Amino acid sequence: MLLRLRGVSRTHGDRRILAPVDLDVGAGECVALLGHNGAGKSTLMRLAAGRDRPTTGTVEFDGAPMDEDDPRTRARVALVGDALACYPDLTVRQHLELVAAGHRVPDADARITAALATHRLSARADALPAELSSGQTQELLLAAALLRPTDLLLLDEPEQRLDPDARQRLATVLADRLATGTSLLLVTHHRELAAALAHRTYVLADGTLTPAATPAT
Repeated sequence: MLLRLRGVSRTHGDRRILAPVDLDVGAGECVALLGHNGAGKSTLMRLAAGRDRPTTGTVEFDGAPMDEDDPRTRARVALVGDALACYPDLTVRQHLELVAAGHRVPDADARITAALATHRLSARADALPAELSSGQTQELLLAAALLRPTDLLLLDEPEQRLDPDARQRLATVLADRLATGTSLLLVTHHRELAAALAHRTYVLADGTLTPAATPAT
């Protein structure tokens, strides 16, 4: 199992944010989490990514404790969900060039050109993050994560700030990555996106995770 959470919970003082959770994501599998704002979805994602430590339980990636600072984790796991990940003084293209260099992406120039086209950023390649719309910023974050090779993509509301056409393109791009064996843990408000991608869907409510009663539609 690529990602395994066992008895993972999170509390702040006396407040329970996340009840003990067991969750697995296998190789080439997409698991989707649905729920309202404040349900605990982003907390669970931070724990899964190693960005926060659980109050109880364990998080493992490929049989070892999940550690965001471990070079192996950085090489094999990508997280989308934080607009602050952009560098204010780098252009769109320079962001992608940095990712390509850091992860030794082959045929980097051609792949960057293709990524800019896929995410409708070709005309904004020389723009700085402050010059982008919110939707374009989200496309940049997605392009950077999808440019590099990954075994596991952690996607915290990747559809946010995207228009309907962009969400449809995102579903197609993510389906292609699944077909190559990449695993996805997807937090989303959009049942349509979950239905298009997920092998298993769960609902998170009041910090408690339960399997979806019916396939997301």
